[in-house]
Amino acid sequence: MGLKKFKPTTPGQRHKVNSTFTEITASTPEKSLVEGGKRSGGRNNDGRMTMRYIGGGHKQKYRIIDFKRDKQDVPATVKTIEYDPNRTARIALLYYADGEKRYILAPEGLKVGDTVVAGKTAAPNVGNALYLSDIPLGTVIHNIELNPGKGGAIARGAGTFAQLSARDGNYAIVKMPSGETRMILAACMATIGSVSNSEHSLVVSGKAGRSRWLGRRPRVRGVVMNPVDHPMGGGEGRASGGHPRSRNGMPSKGFKTRSKNKYSDKLIISKRK
Repeated sequence: MGLKKFKPTTPGQRHKVNSTFTEITASTPEKSLVEGGKRSGGRNNDGRMTMRYIGGGHKQKYRIIDFKRDKQDVPATVKTIEYDPNRTARIALLYYADGEKRYILAPEGLKVGDTVVAGKTAAPNVGNALYLSDIPLGTVIHNIELNPGKGGAIARGAGTFAQLSARDGNYAIVKMPSGETRMILAACMATIGSVSNSEHSLVVSGKAGRSRWLGRRPRVRGVVMNPVDHPMGGGEGRASGGHPRSRNGMPSKGFKTRSKNKYSDKLIISKRK
């Protein structure tokens, strides 16, 4: 895994930094684990635009990922490491001993031919999925469940990880990728290691067209709109727009929007920095 820069043969190549994709071992996905996808263009079932700046983009097939890791105590061999257009991380195709195939998020350091397993009998090795009650303290983990059996929801993006700090009764204390420390039920599962493709944040697209390929249309600043379109719009000349706020008037840039009575407040030990 690495990055490559390009010779400035065109303006779009000048600042472009892309992944080398050296860790990818297969170019076509497993057919039985693929679904067709339809783009919404940001429109709802009435055809009305509910999300701005979405549209176009290359056609993508959705790869069905096993976030639950509920096939326990059955060893699986890593067959391929693949690119997934729907997420920033790489994915790994597993061939289980009983013949079943599944995709999982590929952790950093997982290679073709490695064996992974999930469940109480699993060792705390990279790629194995264990209950938080069985993972050694200080271990780096990802794909962490918030509710037992629901599937991993935390630390799924490229390069992200959390750390198991302590245990207290039925709860495990986990330091989140944001820096927040919170309690999670020890009956929840997590996967050992950090998520692959950690250099994703260093990729530079180089040109606006690459955003269009990803289905992102140009984002218009509120300050250049008319008053009818945005609270920060209007004014003579180049006006600053007043205090930054969203399109529906909610203040931003420092204004706290988290609910004061959120149910998870009692589980948070220290807030994110």
